[in-house]
Amino acid sequence: MSGAGSLFLCFVLQGAAVHALPQKPEPDYTFRSDVRLVLLDVSVKDKDGHPVPNLTRENFTILEDRRPQPITVFDHNDLPVTVGILVDESRSMSPKRAEVLTAAQTFITESNPHDQVFVLNFNDKVTPGLPPGVLFSDKLSDLHSALYRGFPEGKTALRDAVVAGLRQLELGQRDKKTLVVISDGGDTASEHTRGQMLDNVVRSIATIYTIGLFDNDDPDRDPGILRQIARISGGEAYFPPDASVMVPVCRKIAKEIRTRYTIGYLPRPSSKSSSSRHVQVNASAPGHAKLTVRARTSYRYDTAESAKHQ
Repeated sequence: MSGAGSLFLCFVLQGAAVHALPQKPEPDYTFRSDVRLVLLDVSVKDKDGHPVPNLTRENFTILEDRRPQPITVFDHNDLPVTVGILVDESRSMSPKRAEVLTAAQTFITESNPHDQVFVLNFNDKVTPGLPPGVLFSDKLSDLHSALYRGFPEGKTALRDAVVAGLRQLELGQRDKKTLVVISDGGDTASEHTRGQMLDNVVRSIATIYTIGLFDNDDPDRDPGILRQIARISGGEAYFPPDASVMVPVCRKIAKEIRTRYTIGYLPRPSSKSSSSRHVQVNASAPGHAKLTVRARTSYRYDTAESAKHQ
């Protein structure tokens, strides 16, 4: 089963938590079915770090809690995503701001033109970049204005921004969802705790890419948290040496999002209302000595009844 518009998910997972979705009309770029399944957003790269195209479902194996799972859904089309760009606008970002915003614009222009995009600027608080009442846009002029609507001042509410970004992603109409987080330091202002943010990451269906622009003498720098949320979500963390190389990093992320594989399987039922499950995705192909696969390694399985109350 493949192709846009072919599969609706009562439970959807981009290598992440399983969620109940309401039955309602969706745009052409959705998956449709009446079954419960796990949907994984999978990146495959060769030994040189380049995306590997043209693999088939026979090139992949999936284990859930060490048990092989038959692949029931496979797609490698460039499907539009709902994507949020989270830009650190704390005072310390002032010297890097021009390069960061140029790179973010590069990411937008090289992404799928049908993506639903939003921008959140964050310092002491999280501020939407788009005008009130506008949750998403695919217009370059709107998104350019959204990026430049912030002003560098105050501290860094990174955890609050991630939680807000994940919540806004849930309102998007694309089943595949992604966050790109750009920050230069650790959290100094959030109301949410680290544990609360990580719980939101685990329960989300989003793949998260993080970009850390750290000054070596910054006492608040925390590359570990950026690596952790990227790893949990099946994304990737980048730490460019300075802001001048941000453009190729954002271009690389945009290309990866458009070349990821969508792979799904039917999870075994459980009598528990909620349980954590481990997932391992492997890929092999003739002519490639080693392939690197990135996808979420665990998710939280919630029964339909328990999902209604979340």
